[in-house]
Amino acid sequence: MTLSIDTARYGLLQTIVDTDSYARSVARFQEANILLPTLSQLADPSTIPADIREALAGIDKNEAHPLNLFRVHWYNSWDSPGQVSVPEHIVLPSELTGVDAKIVLVFGNRFPMIGAHKVLAAYSCLVPRVVSGQFDPTRHRAIWPSTGNYARGGIAISRLMQSRGVAVLPENMSQERFDWLDAWVPDPEDVIRTPGSESNVKEIYDACNELEKDPGNFILNQFSEFANHIGHYTVTGRALGHVFETLHAQDPSLELAAVTSASGSAGTLAMGDRLKDDFGAKIVAVEALECPTMLYNGYGEHNIQGIGDKHIPLIHNVMNTDIVTGISDNATDGLNLVFTTDAGKAYLTDKVGVDPQIVDQLRHFGFSSICNMLAAIKTAKQLDLGSDQVVISVATDGSELYESEKASLLAEHYPQGFSEVDAAAIVGQHLLGADTEHLEELDHVGRSRIFNLGYYTWVEQQGVSVEDFDARKDQSFWNELHTMAPGWDDMIDDFNAATGVSV
Repeated sequence: MTLSIDTARYGLLQTIVDTDSYARSVARFQEANILLPTLSQLADPSTIPADIREALAGIDKNEAHPLNLFRVHWYNSWDSPGQVSVPEHIVLPSELTGVDAKIVLVFGNRFPMIGAHKVLAAYSCLVPRVVSGQFDPTRHRAIWPSTGNYARGGIAISRLMQSRGVAVLPENMSQERFDWLDAWVPDPEDVIRTPGSESNVKEIYDACNELEKDPGNFILNQFSEFANHIGHYTVTGRALGHVFETLHAQDPSLELAAVTSASGSAGTLAMGDRLKDDFGAKIVAVEALECPTMLYNGYGEHNIQGIGDKHIPLIHNVMNTDIVTGISDNATDGLNLVFTTDAGKAYLTDKVGVDPQIVDQLRHFGFSSICNMLAAIKTAKQLDLGSDQVVISVATDGSELYESEKASLLAEHYPQGFSEVDAAAIVGQHLLGADTEHLEELDHVGRSRIFNLGYYTWVEQQGVSVEDFDARKDQSFWNELHTMAPGWDDMIDDFNAATGVSV
């Protein structure tokens, strides 16, 4: 491997570095009967051995059972315990989007345990640390800093891998996140609430820097763990590519024009790198308009839960990003009400003319899912895309994670009830009225501006060397990262052989 950065710090080891830790992990996994899936199996679950798939049929997807590691992929069914042949997705009609281009979202709430795709990021970050002997479940606590879903995913993966996990997240996240943590975390001290909300990522880092003083704490920072990027490039990129290939087989005229993703940790954006490599798609990074860091070097507070702001993640391949755009939380808050209330759904079916089956599926859109959808619509308008072009994205999680937020919004803004007139105003302004403001097509100067902004977080605040920071400017750095998954898969196979665990 030719990477010049500190591979141990960033979780990029491809050899065993601590044989004693490795041996203890093997013994722990052997005792707990834990078998690890490879990233290639998660990318293509049809390659998971038949005996494991048969065993999964009798295990609830939300159970803390180690075999649920083999469900950390995009091919789970919403209404059955089995796999589907193509990731479940929705093609939004032009009546809803107001554009001719096909807007496609792949459902993330099919993932096990947390109902969000961040459980994949957590597994991708922890497993290389385990199979290299860096992380020892018998003596380390896994610290999961997050604005919500990654912390929950980390707790779930920690439970399944017989490790103690600690969630670090802002105190103002949705109540559903904390309810889930209360049920999954045995010790309340292992849920650390930091000040603020989505936009207060530095406060999360400050808490982790304090925790890191204890050598028993192992920080798995999604914003700087390159395995987060590699996992999404390998698994999510392949899944979304499969969805497009399926659509293309039905209509060979289709072209994959762009992929959109809100930049929380920027891990999911790695799917864009894969889709650009495979199909030439443009990569669109999305942020909250109330905290427009990439667009305007701005700041602020917002409620698009799942996005972290006021900084540029270390694992964001900025120099490969084509477009940045901002979405207001007024839009995501409002459309959440339209998509999940009787009045809103009635307006969409009766007045807008959207198929009721499509409307029913919109409940699988959480706040950041709606954000990704709106960014796709803005992109289609900006690029003047036609009916033979596709913009694809992910519905990160579903509306079920935001029932408490919905109740608060209704009580605050619609105390007399939410009506079809209210729905019409929201759809007209934020959906059919979506425009191309607050969008920038990036040239080299624009990319460099955003890239350089990361210096202040990572070099000045978090102690990343200038050499490691600058290495990411060259696309060859990322190309090298994208070759690493097979090496980790070999290490996972060796680890499984050492435990001797089978189904």
